[in-house]
Amino acid sequence: MNTLPSTFHPAVRAWFERRFERATDAQLRGWEAIGEGRDALIAAPTGSGKTLAAFLSSIDTLLQRGLNEGLPDSIDVVYISPLKALSSDI
Repeated sequence: MNTLPSTFHPAVRAWFERRFERATDAQLRGWEAIGEGRDALIAAPTGSGKTLAAFLSSIDTLLQRGLNEGLPDSIDVVYISPLKALSSDI
């Protein structure tokens, strides 16, 4: 079964596993690169979980930092949506 990296917080893992049957290949490969601190460009078809791959890594990092050391009042994550996706959402 494709699942989240073991480094993800148990609460994040539990949330994902309640909502999704399995992680996609794009997510698994993205999480691997992001977890290793590498830059990542996830190019995959619509609906393959690219946005969730990036956001879930960020949410997990923020959750763990917040629990361990607290979070400053600052911006840590910026998401830039592709224009094509925006036109579909609007």
